[in-house]
Amino acid sequence: MKRGKRYSNAIKLVDRTVQYDVTEAVNLVKQTAVAKFDETIEAHIRLGVDGRHADQQVRGAVVLPHGTGKTVRVLVFAKGDKVTEAEAAGADYVGGEELVPKIQNEGWFEFDVVVATPDMMGVVGRLGRVLGPKGLMPNPKAGTVTMDVAKAVKEIKAGKIEYRLDKTNIIHVPIGKASFSSEQLVENFQTLIGAIIKAKPAAAKGQYLRSVTLASTMGPGIKINTAKLS
Repeated sequence: MKRGKRYSNAIKLVDRTVQYDVTEAVNLVKQTAVAKFDETIEAHIRLGVDGRHADQQVRGAVVLPHGTGKTVRVLVFAKGDKVTEAEAAGADYVGGEELVPKIQNEGWFEFDVVVATPDMMGVVGRLGRVLGPKGLMPNPKAGTVTMDVAKAVKEIKAGKIEYRLDKTNIIHVPIGKASFSSEQLVENFQTLIGAIIKAKPAAAKGQYLRSVTLASTMGPGIKINTAKLS
């Protein structure tokens, strides 16, 4: 794959053999984010677990102190008083049964996060095939299946993100934008890594944080020294 001149210049700033401390890595990732748009900064965290085993799953949610810089659209499945609560908290869409054909048949996906009250999970369950592969199924561990819909919506709007293992035991999550200050990105990163360390399964053996890399949307990966994190 042919890379552009900007990428070639950016990569010269990064020593691939070095594992940087968090502040150095954040400063470098900002320097190498040279695209013409405000790039997203992502953390890629490889864990020493085997996600195929239920007792080694790592999944949860955390509120980043400075948010992700992205406007998150929230859909809430609720009925009765909970509809009003969700709307008052700032949910973008609130509904029930009538949304099923809209999502299933019309391919409507104008939302980024789905929240549901427990009594609506029977309805949401019918959308498992379409929501599941997109990572949109509400989950109690992530706080998206709850009676307190107002709290869930407010936290998501304030910068709550969900983290989970992919098939290769890596967690990929945004920690902000290139336009954020270094201090904001460092704080967001430390909050995220703290939550992931806390979520370490009892069954996990050996080194838990195998590798941690920061990268902007178009920039090179910058490795972080994991020994200083745990």
